Parts: sequence; structure tokens; C-alpha cells
Amino acid sequence: MSMSARSGRILLLDALRAAALAGMVLFHFVYDLQFFGHLPPGTVHQPGWDALAHLVAGGFIFLAGASLYLAHRARIRWPEALKRVGKIGLAALLITLVTYAMMPQFFVYFGILHAIATFSLLGLAFLRLPLILVVLTALGVFLLPRFVEGEAFTHPALWWLGLSPDPAPALDFEPLFPWFAIFLAGLATLRLATRLGWLDHATRYDPEAMTGPRRWLLWAGRNTLPLYLLHQPLLFAVIWSYGVLL
Repeated sequence: MSMSARSGRILLLDALRAAALAGMVLFHFVYDLQFFGHLPPGTVHQPGWDALAHLVAGGFIFLAGASLYLAHRARIRWPEALKRVGKIGLAALLITLVTYAMMPQFFVYFGILHAIATFSLLGLAFLRLPLILVVLTALGVFLLPRFVEGEAFTHPALWWLGLSPDPAPALDFEPLFPWFAIFLAGLATLRLATRLGWLDHATRYDPEAMTGPRRWLLWAGRNTLPLYLLHQPLLFAVIWSYGVLL
């Protein structure tokens, strides 16, 4: 399964994406069971489930930052970058429309897909900056809400910044501050891995050569966006059908 450093996909990154996807499906399965009354209200807000939700969101955003550097470390490939942002942005808009139609009081106006699309654009400015500056910016983004949050950011157009003391509730919310810090951390980690030579020794694989469970695990890691969009309708259908059959 080992390949040359310049060919194949990095196994660890796809495996981590698949793990994050599995965590997300598990969390949403529990959320949906609660939604349909099969679990007590507030189950997903207990510390363990809340921690899982943050870990999954942070994992996806960290890996998005890492992937941005991996895709554009030699030079920024603008057509590919804009195409990816556009695709994720359209998926984010779909999530907004669907959640607004179903639960307008909790609709997703800046969830994880909105965040990844926005951060992927902003992150292009950090690909060539000195690494120490990227790290310091990440630290500043993470800490800023502790000092700057205030009434000046209460307008709905500014909620996505994460600096309002009372943003509208949403089913999913990963604002710029502090979540862009996680994205920059992923970008900085891959830059450091490249500088130290770790990236050259990363295990790579050929998707066509994979067999057994690993094939499907890594396939999921390469197709997280469509699986993200499809898993909730499928979970809803299965749990609703189960309730009807009971």
C-alpha cells in the first residue's frame, strides 16, 4: 500500500475524514432519535454528546485547512480553488434553505459548510505568509471573542463573525471567531509537516487498489460532501419509518 511520496492520496487524511464523518452520523442519529421522541429532550446537549459535536466540527475544519495547503502548496490554482468554494457554497445554501423550510426558528445560517467555504477563501491569503504569522493569527482569532464580543456585532449581518453576545440560535453554527483558528491550525500543521519532511514519508494509496472494508472507509473519506448532504434525509426516513411501524 506504500507508494512514492508524489503519487496516490494520503491515507491518514482520508481516514481522518472518514472518522469525522462517522462521528457526525452518530451524533445526528442520536439527535434524530431525540427529535422523534425516542430519546429524552436535551440528550444531545449532555457534555459527552456536545463534546463529540465540537470534535467532529473541529476535525472537518482542521482537515479543510490541511487540504487547502496540500492542494495549493506549489501555487494557487485559482480555477480549482474557486470551483471547490462554489460547490461547497451551493451545498451550504441548500442546507440553509432546507433548514429554514423545516425549522425556521433554528435554521442554519452559518454552519460548517458555510464556514469551510468562507475559510477556504480567506485561507488562500495565508498560504505564503511566514508560518509564525499564521500561528499567531490563529491564536488571535481564537482569543479575540473573549475581549471584543459586544453589542456592536448584534446586527444579523454580523452574526457569522461570532462576536455577538446573543446570535440567533441555529442547528449548526461555526462562526469566523473562533473557528477560523482551527482552519489555520490545520493549514499550519501541513506546512510544518512539509517543512520537516513528514509529508514526503506519508503513506499513500491508490483508491483502485484498495479492497475490503478499507476500500469503503477511504471511499467515504474521499466523498464527505455528498455523504454529508445525504445522511440526514436517510436517517430521518429510517427513524420516521421505524416510528410508523411501531
